[in-house]
Amino acid sequence: MLELERITARRNELDTLAEELAKKLAEVQAEREELVIAEQVLHRLTEQDRAVAEAAAAVAPAAARVAGRAVLLIPHRGGTGDEAALPADYRKILAIVRAADGPVQVRAVGEELGLEVTVRGKLEPLRAKMTKLADRGWLHKRPEGRFAARSQA
Repeated sequence: MLELERITARRNELDTLAEELAKKLAEVQAEREELVIAEQVLHRLTEQDRAVAEAAAAVAPAAARVAGRAVLLIPHRGGTGDEAALPADYRKILAIVRAADGPVQVRAVGEELGLEVTVRGKLEPLRAKMTKLADRGWLHKRPEGRFAARSQA
């Protein structure tokens, strides 16, 4: 009889252990399914990021070398005037000039960009960018040195 009690006790222990393992297995399977879904989402996001990067690279201005230094070429304004081909800082300058009521001075654009306008040397790179935009047809440079959006010229 003692043997029968030990067998029954051991069987009960094993049944309890089997129930615990079944619960643990269900938890593991649920977490694994979540990880599979997370992996699929990450793959999809990576593919989207790659597509966005390739699209951005397709419209990015071409880099060139001048005197051994890399420079960014600002494209001439075409018939469509696609601003996406311009670097971000040039697009900001265009937006500021277009938002103005009329022709603007370099100082006003510098203030909008948060530059130290009291220091003349801080405005010269901005003046060069605006002149480059004017030379490429994106802006119009007035004789008095102010700049206007192309549609205002």
